[in-house]
Amino acid sequence: MQPIINLLSTAITLYVWVLIISAVLSWLVAFNVVNTRNQVVRTIGDICHRLTEPALRPIRQRIPNLGGIDISPIILILALFFVRDALIYWIADLF
Repeated sequence: MQPIINLLSTAITLYVWVLIISAVLSWLVAFNVVNTRNQVVRTIGDICHRLTEPALRPIRQRIPNLGGIDISPIILILALFFVRDALIYWIADLF
């Protein structure tokens, strides 16, 4: 059972890193630090967007508009950490 817990924990951690990279890249594009005409930047941004948008869209629909500040990645990261820790705690209690 431990390998399954480790796999799920690693997958959640990797997804959190994708969320962080996506948020930082969106800030860099918004402030014109990086240019989306660059093929590498565009590809990374597209991959991150496709991986994160299905999970972020329902959160964005439910939270109020904060005037251009998107806190949905923070909410999702906190929820993922909660699920990971609850899963580890629940499985540890079973065995």
